[in-house]
Amino acid sequence: MRAKIIPGRPSTARSTTGAMAPPSPLMRGSKGLLLMLCCAVVIVPFLSVVSTSLASPAEVTAAGGYVLWPSQPSLDAYRAIFAGGVVTRALLVSVGITVVGTTLSLACTTLLAYSLSRPGSFGSKPVLMIVLFTLLFSPGMIPMYLLIKQLGLLDSYWSLILPGLISGFLVIIMRGFFLDLPGELFDAARIDGANEVQTLLRIVVPLSKAVMAVVGLFMAVAYWNAFFSALLYINDTDKWPLQLVLRSYVVNDTPVGAEGFVGEVAPPQQSLQMAILVVSLIPIVLVYPFLQRHFAKGMLIGAVKG
Repeated sequence: MRAKIIPGRPSTARSTTGAMAPPSPLMRGSKGLLLMLCCAVVIVPFLSVVSTSLASPAEVTAAGGYVLWPSQPSLDAYRAIFAGGVVTRALLVSVGITVVGTTLSLACTTLLAYSLSRPGSFGSKPVLMIVLFTLLFSPGMIPMYLLIKQLGLLDSYWSLILPGLISGFLVIIMRGFFLDLPGELFDAARIDGANEVQTLLRIVVPLSKAVMAVVGLFMAVAYWNAFFSALLYINDTDKWPLQLVLRSYVVNDTPVGAEGFVGEVAPPQQSLQMAILVVSLIPIVLVYPFLQRHFAKGMLIGAVKG
């Protein structure tokens, strides 16, 4: 049966099959324009940072400090910041802290979440209450500093790793995922004679790649971007991570040396600062594409019961 169209009345938005009518060209154009504006808000500042790091001194001076598109790209700013050794050393420190911290944190979070998800685990309810308590209350800056000092961790890389080793939020996410795993898997593992450790390593971990990838990415970003803990606990400048060096050069406007340009025209300070900023962004930008396919799935798993 065909639907009648009464003159003088607007047609219904749904067709006779019940499907929604396609949006009008004006609506599609408006959505496309809004999406382009949102992309420009994100891309243009990032493009300006990269372009300024590659621009020549004349272009930086002519543009007033920030270049949107360099006509003669050059890597002199990157050669200058790595020639002094400060950025190279800080980069290695940040990579080491991120790799070690993420590995230990992911292992401890997985073990804690798995033990809290297993029925009959000794002390699981009190420990779960403690984990939930940390979501509401966190230690202050002064108590944490006094604790780190009493443990003898000042000026130690462990002061940047141990305080953030376990996150209550991430433990809850992983615990929710483990609770959603079919109980038949654990029953079959027990019938085959597997203990809890073998069940975790051979069954649970292979099935948890999505959520572990997302949790590991959160941990890596947190360790990589952390500078306030280094500002509090690290007094030796040789142990500064890259983010603290970046803060010193960009926020505090500390002049960046150009030891590799003796007798030559050194890159401007804006190019050197933007080059350090790009170096601090590259590792996370390179890692994210490999984990992106797990990101949406891992965020939903364990958060939605179905």
